Amino acid sequence: MELVDILTMMGITMAGIAIVVAFAVLVNFVRQALRQVKPMRLIPKKEVKKEERRTENMSNQAKEGVTFNDIFMFMIAVPLVLLWVGFAGFVIHSGLQDDSVLEQIEGYTTLIAILGGPALLIIKDALDVWKQEQAEKTAFYKTKAQSVIDYNNSVLEQAQQIESKAQEQEHKMESKK
Repeated sequence: MELVDILTMMGITMAGIAIVVAFAVLVNFVRQALRQVKPMRLIPKKEVKKEERRTENMSNQAKEGVTFNDIFMFMIAVPLVLLWVGFAGFVIHSGLQDDSVLEQIEGYTTLIAILGGPALLIIKDALDVWKQEQAEKTAFYKTKAQSVIDYNNSVLEQAQQIESKAQEQEHKMESKK
């Protein structure tokens, strides 16, 4: 099998994966749209107003929909990175097995470089987002740990104040006797 045939098969496979991902995103989008539409009733039903807890309201606000960036990442970025890594690995494997690949290595490295430029930018951006999330988690845990320390200190201080006031009261009661 020639290298061109293998590249064609890889391209077809990536296109198939992109179609499946696009279909999954579309199904998710339709589900979310249908959840937001309230069914119409011909006979009005008495509604019992249920009091929402604050945490339920917060969790509803925290939900996010599918954005253009999500669709872009799954339809273009992910297949591009996979194609780049797969093709580079295939060229390395073929170069070790077949000497004719080494004779045409300039063309292959050019293609790897063309695919690699955008792929490396995508990988860099993904790593930047991951580092930002990790920094936010670290800051959150630092704040949480500091608040626990402050709480424990205030509880100890309050217990000491209560004990001190109790001893003062005892001394006052003893001195009045």
